Amino acid sequence: MGSPIRVVVVDDHEVVRKGIVTYLLTEDDLDVVGEASSGNEGAELIKKEKPDVVLMDLMMENGNGIDATKKVMSFLPACKIIILTSYYDDEKVFPALEAGAFSYMLKTSSADEIVDAIKKAVRGENVIESKVASKMMNRFRQHDVSPHDELTERELEVLVCIGNGLTNQEISEKLYIGIKTVKTHVSNILSKLDVQDRTQAAVYAHRNGVMKES
Repeated sequence: MGSPIRVVVVDDHEVVRKGIVTYLLTEDDLDVVGEASSGNEGAELIKKEKPDVVLMDLMMENGNGIDATKKVMSFLPACKIIILTSYYDDEKVFPALEAGAFSYMLKTSSADEIVDAIKKAVRGENVIESKVASKMMNRFRQHDVSPHDELTERELEVLVCIGNGLTNQEISEKLYIGIKTVKTHVSNILSKLDVQDRTQAAVYAHRNGVMKES
């Protein structure tokens, strides 16, 4: 077994934060290296501890989760930030993901689902809460702009798979192509769309009508 996954929890509700931390500490392969009650405090803690994954609340005093995410991405871009919030309106979802958040979950998620999302994050697999994904699709269904015209037909298929939250292995099996070919397509997609990662590519797919065309 490798080193435990280093986790920081940032949430201004002490009962919620302590509850999450207590549950995470029951997992042998997770190591909670710190907790914070605000975005600013969290950013400083993350800078010091350099965790693998952060559970980040959005609405906090003394620095919200979106601003904290931007800060963390500026000095620790490899860190996977999982937004864990009660909100899934457009004004929260898109700024959070565009700030660099890797996954977006609601506080209605079970403890096991949160743990699973943490473990998936270190494997490079993001989790987008279904309500959020649906909202993304509905909100941008009418957009006519198609800057993804540069993508090949196969790249569009891969982008739809990314938008549906599929891993590289799942894309490989669904489209009957090799894993190395999938990785090449993903790399080309990120480059052509000028996005940083799969999460932003998924946001793009939902925002720009790609899912509707599939």
